[in-house]
Amino acid sequence: MQKILLYYKFTPIADPEVVKLWQKTLTDSLNLHGRILVSQHGLNGTVGGEMDDLKKYIKETKKFPGFKDIVFKWSDGTREDFPRMSVKNRRELVGFKNSDDEVSVDENGIVGGGQHLKPSQVHELVEQYGDDVIFFDGRNEHEAKIGKFKNAIVPNTNTSRDFIAELESDKYDGIKDKKIVTYCTGGIRCEVISAMMKKRGFKDVYQIDGGIVKYGEAYGDDGLWEGSLRVFDDRMTVDFSDHPKTIGVCSHCSGPTNNFENCAHAECNDLVLICLNCKQDPALLFHTIECRDKHEAKRAIAV
Repeated sequence: MQKILLYYKFTPIADPEVVKLWQKTLTDSLNLHGRILVSQHGLNGTVGGEMDDLKKYIKETKKFPGFKDIVFKWSDGTREDFPRMSVKNRRELVGFKNSDDEVSVDENGIVGGGQHLKPSQVHELVEQYGDDVIFFDGRNEHEAKIGKFKNAIVPNTNTSRDFIAELESDKYDGIKDKKIVTYCTGGIRCEVISAMMKKRGFKDVYQIDGGIVKYGEAYGDDGLWEGSLRVFDDRMTVDFSDHPKTIGVCSHCSGPTNNFENCAHAECNDLVLICLNCKQDPALLFHTIECRDKHEAKRAIAV
């Protein structure tokens, strides 16, 4: 039986290159596929494989002193959801392109981040404070098109690099005294975003411990989450039950869908939110009309 593991840990790493080589050797020996990033601030990974091999991976990874208390999240999937095993060094675990003094990490994790809430504590906060609790999406805007927390604020961000300018705009001044609950797929982006928010005047900031994945495990589609979860492997989307709400809208017919497709123009990195019916028409598998025209022009030259 195969599964997928998601995990991260913010902890100081003196020699990321050594950790990278160790992780690559370990995952190759266990025939795992996925993506792992290593930086001076810690480790971030998603790996798939046989259950027994994943358990061995967990045991070995926890032997590194800074990783002994990593929380590993299990998800449905297989190693075939990834093309290969990639282990790389990065300056940041999440690509916010911050200055070096934007994020500080010690043995306890991100310094100055938001308070962690278990899924049940999120519900307790909402029950106690009602409309004074604001959910703030810490993902890119397109991810929220198919799934988000009810009434959440979705920032205008195409990449993580857009968050600093977004937070420094004046559009959120009216909620800086509210109780802000940040959330993202597995929790890692919110570790950084919550610290960034507090530095920029947000008074009371929280983050969902384990992200949407852990919340979905606890409440499925019977809580405050609605829709599907966008993931960055061959699965594309994940549902938490057999009765998810479809909140996505087809970009062509406006029908309900949670189906993303890569733009048919190979040079475009954007996705098309398209229903299965419209998907049957190859002319609709483009992010924009410009993408379609460029694709057709390139085909004409090749002929």
